[in-house]
Amino acid sequence: MTTAIDHPFLARAISTLSSLRAAGELKKLVTIDSPMDPVVTIVNDGGSKHDVLNFCSNNYLGLANHPEVVEAGIKGMRQFGAGTASVRFICGTFTPHHQLESRIAEFLGVEASYTFVSCWNSTEALFPTLCEPGDAIVSDALNHACIIDSIRLAGVIKKGVHKFIYQNNDLADFESKLEAAREKAADDHVIWVITDGVFSMEGSIANLAEMRTICNKHNALLCVDDSHGTGVMGQTGRGTHEHYGLTGQDIDLFTGTLGKALGGAAGGYLAGPKAAIDMVVQRARPTLFSNALPVSTACSADKAIQILMREPQRVQKLRDNVEYARTKIRAAGFQVIESPTAICPIIVGETSKAIAMSKQLLELGVYVIGFGFPVVPEGEARLRVQISAAHSTEHLDALVDALKKL
Repeated sequence: MTTAIDHPFLARAISTLSSLRAAGELKKLVTIDSPMDPVVTIVNDGGSKHDVLNFCSNNYLGLANHPEVVEAGIKGMRQFGAGTASVRFICGTFTPHHQLESRIAEFLGVEASYTFVSCWNSTEALFPTLCEPGDAIVSDALNHACIIDSIRLAGVIKKGVHKFIYQNNDLADFESKLEAAREKAADDHVIWVITDGVFSMEGSIANLAEMRTICNKHNALLCVDDSHGTGVMGQTGRGTHEHYGLTGQDIDLFTGTLGKALGGAAGGYLAGPKAAIDMVVQRARPTLFSNALPVSTACSADKAIQILMREPQRVQKLRDNVEYARTKIRAAGFQVIESPTAICPIIVGETSKAIAMSKQLLELGVYVIGFGFPVVPEGEARLRVQISAAHSTEHLDALVDALKKL
C-alpha cells in the first residue's frame, strides 16, 4: 500500500520546490509581530525581532490599525460573538451585515450590496450566478486572477457562455471584441464587460469613461473590480469611476474588497442594482455554501467607511505621498511605472533579481516584496512599492535611501 510519504505526488512537489529554491524564486512568508502600520515588527528565522518600514501593504488609508476601527471590531465581537457558524440563508444574518451592506451601497451610490468572506468569493459569485448560456463575457487581458477564474467557472457551470479577451487598456481592441461578442450573443442575451479599475501589478487604470460610452453603443453591461481603487481614486475615494467624473450609477456592477483601504482585514462585496444582488442571495454558491463575513470584520469595515466619508482629506494625503514617492524614486535612477494610483512598480527584469533585491531591502530595514513569474510575465519582475496615507515624508525618504544603496 502506498502511503502519503512515498506517494509520487510528494516526490513531484519536493522536486518543484527544489527547482524554485535553486533558481532563487522560492517565496518566503515573513512573520509580523505587530499591527499593520507604516512600521512593523518582523520575526527573524532565529526568533529575534526588529522593526522595518512597511511598503508592501494595501493599507492605503492607514485604517487597518485605526483606534476606531479596532474598537468597532472588538465591540462587534462582544455583542454578537465570533460569527454566524453557518450560512446566512440557514441561520440568519447579523444586524452588522445589513448595516455594512447599506453603508457600501450608500458609499458607492448604488441600490444594494452583499458581502462575502473575500473579494475572491464575491467575484467568483458574479458570472457563474448571473450569466446564462448564450451570454458573452469580454475581459481585459490583465484582469485579476479572481476574475479569470470566475469566467472559467461560468463556462463550466453554464455551458455556452462565450468568452473574449482584449489587450490591456486597448479601446480599439476592446470595441472589436465587443462587436465579436454581439455577433455571438443573441439580442436577448447579455454582453458582460469586466475590468479591474486599477490593475494591481501595473498601477495603471482602466479608462472607464470611454468604456462606458462604448458599452452603451453595444448595449453591454460594465462591471468593475475596484479593489485597488476604492479609497484611493477620485476626490473622495469612491473609486476609479469617480476619478473619471462618473457616478456609481454609471457602473452596472462593482466587485470590491474590504481587505485593503476599507479596514484591511478581510471580506469582499458585490454592489449594484437590487435585482442583481437579490439573484446573488438566491443562487450564488459562495454564499449558499459558505459562512458569512465574521461580524468583527463587518463592524470594522463599516467604521472604516464611515471614517473615509468623514475624513476625505486622507485621500489627498495619500495622493500627495504618491506624487512625492514617485518623484524621488525616479530621481534615484529607477524605472517606476507612471500612474495616479498608490501602486509604484519598479521594474527590475528577472524574478530571481526581484526576490534578491527584496531580501536586501529587508536587511536595510525596508519591507518591499518582489513579484515575478507567474504573477507577472517572464522578464517583467518588479518591486511593488505600496504607498499609504499613514507614511510620513521621513518614511518615504528612508525608502529612497535604501533603494539608492542597492
